[in-house]
Amino acid sequence: MAPPVAGMPPRLTAEDLRRLPDPAATPADCACKHLRCAGWESVPAPLGEPLLQRLGTLRDAADADGAEPTVQELHADGSRYASPHAPIAPAWFPYNRCEVWACRACGRGFLQYTEFGGYYVDHRLREVDPGRVVD
Repeated sequence: MAPPVAGMPPRLTAEDLRRLPDPAATPADCACKHLRCAGWESVPAPLGEPLLQRLGTLRDAADADGAEPTVQELHADGSRYASPHAPIAPAWFPYNRCEVWACRACGRGFLQYTEFGGYYVDHRLREVDPGRVVD
């Protein structure tokens, strides 16, 4: 984990994401089991307490100074933005704008970001599959 910057949550790395539990190992009785989002899914509002706890961010501290992170995406094996098999690439869009959360009970990780369009706001969620994380 990178050193914290004043006013920002801890910045997490690809290695931090790889340490999160595999979604396939989610206990059947866990409260987060209904959150199945292998690819990016729209949700009515950001998710958080009490089900999830915030672990940190993938946003670069330089972004706090007004620099915009890239909007280029990284794809492999014919994936698209919402593909369940798309890589989780922290340096690329939309991951470079994400907050990282984890289930309080089982530790399963989730990425969240909010897409702002001309006339809409779309809250999005994707579970962290450690096997899909790339540098």
